[in-house]
Amino acid sequence: MSDHDERERKRTPSVREALGEDTPIAELPTAPPPAGSSNHIYANPEKWRIGREFLSRYTGTEPEAFQKQVVLTNFGHYLERFEAISGDAQRTQGTAMTAAHSERLGVSIIDFSIGSPVAALIIEVLATADPKATLFLGICGGLHRSLEVGDFVLPTAAIRDEGASKHFMPPQVPALPTFKIQKFVSQIVLERGLDYRTGVVHTTDYRFWEFNDHFKDQLYEERALAIDMESATLFSVGFASKVPIGALLLVSDLPLREGGMKTRDSARAVFRQFADRHIEIGVDAMSQIAERGEHIRHYRW
Repeated sequence: MSDHDERERKRTPSVREALGEDTPIAELPTAPPPAGSSNHIYANPEKWRIGREFLSRYTGTEPEAFQKQVVLTNFGHYLERFEAISGDAQRTQGTAMTAAHSERLGVSIIDFSIGSPVAALIIEVLATADPKATLFLGICGGLHRSLEVGDFVLPTAAIRDEGASKHFMPPQVPALPTFKIQKFVSQIVLERGLDYRTGVVHTTDYRFWEFNDHFKDQLYEERALAIDMESATLFSVGFASKVPIGALLLVSDLPLREGGMKTRDSARAVFRQFADRHIEIGVDAMSQIAERGEHIRHYRW
């Protein structure tokens, strides 16, 4: 045996060689989680156990009772519309949130209230229900001059200008939705003969920013398409917690324009005109993912 052959015999095979050339790169195993990842709920058995209790207590539903496709929203009206669409929804009331579940559609919905901290909480504990796909149906303020009230925004990324996501991912990690969910939702929107805009949204935990000229100048410099209070948190914590998540946002106001801030009356008008269409698209997208057996997650880590 030659020296070359002897070295080849002793050489440890690569992961690719060991598993075979046909194994997709996305399915190759990764290294063990680094030290410190015990912050991540899937890597900490005790946190997982308590997270299951939190999910049950806050929503009134045990993790096993959730459907594998989940819609997240901020509004009770969306639950009511979901119940009307499904015809078989069972509503549960927890200590802080309301949920409803449709076995026929294969979809659950949670009204988790509003804001970045509670968005981080619900998406992390929702990991214990092992959802296949999650979709946030929220509202946003349109910043770009081309947007009008009632338009749909399908975010491609979100600026992390809120305080919750920093506890889950380093600051240099971008907040990105799960691509295949966004792609699927975009198809549903187009099949209905509607349109949407894509771009970066700015997520902030700063309310009444409309009266801060410095903040508004920053928004102009960023070229952000829209602004909201949850998307970046949901994307970041979803990524950290292995929860595939996308978002379809409804433009509810145009805060950079004169007279464009949302008021009680304008908010009511938006709900009357556009909310039903919004929830119908979201539920349709999630139920079709269930029906088609769509594979969502591209990789393991």
